Amino acid sequence: MEKIKVWYDSEGDFLEVIFENKEGYFKETSDQVMEKVDMDGKVIGFSILKVSSLKDHPLEVALATSK
Repeated sequence: MEKIKVWYDSEGDFLEVIFENKEGYFKETSDQVMEKVDMDGKVIGFSILKVSSLKDHPLEVALATSK
């Protein structure tokens, strides 16, 4: 069973969630959300900027799927 890692930086108002601990890079999907993808384009995590602004309004983002 793989563990999901979650980090929250309250000073930077930044949330990061990692599904797989492997090399990859972040790519922007919206003004607040970035996907972390591996070298094959598989989503291995995501980050949310200004996460405290979501407390009254949910954020909806469709993650890209790799084929």
